[in-house]
Amino acid sequence: MSEPTPSPVAVVDDFSLSLVRNGVRSQVLKHVDLHIQPGEILGLVGESGSGKSVLALSLLGLLPPESHPVTEGRVTVDGVDLLHARRDELRRVRREVLGAIFQDPMTSLNPTMRIGRQIGECTHDDAESVRLLETVGVRDAELRLRVYPHQLSGGLRQRVMAAIAVADKDERSDAKTVRPRLIVADEPTTALDVTVQAQLLDLLRELRDDFGCSVLLITHDLGVADQIADRLAVLHHGELVEIGTAADVVRAPQHEYTHSLLASRLTLKMPRDERFATTDSRSAPIEPAVTIRELRKTFGVRRGSREIAAVDGVDLEIAAGEALAIVGESGSGKSTLLRIVAGLERPTSGSVALAGDGDPQMVFQDAGSSLTPWLSVGETLGERLRPLKLSRGEVRNRVIEALAAVDLAPEVAKARPGELSGGQRQRVGLARATMIPPSVLLCDEPTSALDASLAKSVLALIRDLRAKIGMTVLFVTHDLAVARLMGDRIAVMQSGRIVELGLAEQVVSDPREPYTRTLLAAVPEIAS
Repeated sequence: MSEPTPSPVAVVDDFSLSLVRNGVRSQVLKHVDLHIQPGEILGLVGESGSGKSVLALSLLGLLPPESHPVTEGRVTVDGVDLLHARRDELRRVRREVLGAIFQDPMTSLNPTMRIGRQIGECTHDDAESVRLLETVGVRDAELRLRVYPHQLSGGLRQRVMAAIAVADKDERSDAKTVRPRLIVADEPTTALDVTVQAQLLDLLRELRDDFGCSVLLITHDLGVADQIADRLAVLHHGELVEIGTAADVVRAPQHEYTHSLLASRLTLKMPRDERFATTDSRSAPIEPAVTIRELRKTFGVRRGSREIAAVDGVDLEIAAGEALAIVGESGSGKSTLLRIVAGLERPTSGSVALAGDGDPQMVFQDAGSSLTPWLSVGETLGERLRPLKLSRGEVRNRVIEALAAVDLAPEVAKARPGELSGGQRQRVGLARATMIPPSVLLCDEPTSALDASLAKSVLALIRDLRAKIGMTVLFVTHDLAVARLMGDRIAVMQSGRIVELGLAEQVVSDPREPYTRTLLAAVPEIAS
């Protein structure tokens, strides 16, 4: 007699959803059917705007009421219909059954609470909190318990969210401890370097193997999904266009859209466009555009009784017109180095000297939070022109020219950041940074939160602007494929130090340092 088939831990049954955005109701999901079996890892892939994150919010019972959701069909987790459940039922399911890792950890962590207290709400034990942080790859875990979220890099904040999501859940009413039955991970690897990304994927796999947890892994990277998922579902404009085993979907896709997702991936094997690698270090000018000498930055923990060295004795020279890509794990000091060059952080010791006219300008990882939400795009760009004391007509013309330079229509000037897509916001950030040519353009993970096709277009735009106005570019990324594509040279950072520096192709094809080889080995590639 055969054993009965276990019931799915989550069921999405003929689910349709419409939301109101900017006063207009739009259909977001259309007749989606999904079953997540106990112990299954289901990958959900698609570009920005395909409906992936909204489906995740539906499974968590977190659809925003201010968007006036109208639903059809059912979404059930552990037998509870999350679309119509009472509030106490929702709380129980979220507490006992669900774990969540969101794309933007800064909006998920309490900015007024130390990390240890936030993890401690789940573990009630500092030793267990330290163990969890170490499990998800956080070095100096005991020290990190004492800091606030804003004192961590984006990658480290994401690791903290992962630790909270997979923590044992202490049910104080009956003194039992349980693991989540379903972990909804919404783009959990976008802010992570390749080695920590691999650690997080291994952790999710171990939870499945050791405790039978199911995982819904939402990602725009088919390489990531292929590494861990049992099945893959492909969303396009709110419709489920393909579903099957991961091997079948990745290696024998049936739908044209899946083919396009595979073709748009940035990989270490893709050809490098040499037209934009214009700098030859042998003919570099006598005076570098950026000179960094013995740069050091330390951060105190608990009133300075302990210190963490974010940047630890960095020496660099960057030629005028050169693009230098800096890679390394989260917490290696990449973003801190960039912020010091931008003048946003003061070094503990050492110096940064910039040659040429114009101030350095920075393009941030999260374009949405770097733009003032209540100002229109035209007003935001106009503020950048204020020192030039131009007339209103001249400002308007310069704004339109800046938008055209980043392939945005003049009408975008009237929009606010919340009305734009992620790719459009990143283009506005580039327009603001380059409408007055900067001495150096500083890019801090500008494509990490974008899907592959949007990332490609933003990277091409940066290369075009560099070629057009001869910018020097300092480009921070955790993606070695992006570093190879964008940099004339690549600098590899580890624990605040530069451990390898060389021509981009040389570093990728023949790395000298074991750490660089570790980074390369962790890049998710799709095997043929």
